[in-house]
Amino acid sequence: MRVMGLDFGSKTVGVAVSDALLVTAQGIETIPRKSPGKLRQTLARIDNLKDEYQVSKIILGFPKNMNNTEGERCAKTLEFKEMLEKRCGIPVELWDERLTTVAAERTLREGGIRRENRKSHLDRLAAVLILQGYLDALAFQSKQNLEG
Repeated sequence: MRVMGLDFGSKTVGVAVSDALLVTAQGIETIPRKSPGKLRQTLARIDNLKDEYQVSKIILGFPKNMNNTEGERCAKTLEFKEMLEKRCGIPVELWDERLTTVAAERTLREGGIRRENRKSHLDRLAAVLILQGYLDALAFQSKQNLEG
């Protein structure tokens, strides 16, 4: 069983997958979107990746505002979640993604990636951070259940 993480943006969708043991997340792809309203090809690519990597669940970054309110991007993400569930036929769970893009940008900057090259890596790395946060929480929860 593997889990897929997605960073859903207006121009691209970053994609990451877990290892089979649900310990680590690896970035695999950034899917370009033709236009904000057109999602058929994006959904088809995600569905193909789901099959290729034998994914049983999708973790979708949920872009809440810093004050915990939900803005326009959250509404678009919820619509995308429904489309994903219908297309892929597996559960899609929302995951708070606040500050993941900031963390991804900092990581790329500290890694010496030139500014003009960062955008091509940013969404994929954000997807990794979203998925890794979920996997870490899952591991912590399992540990708590064993101890308590």
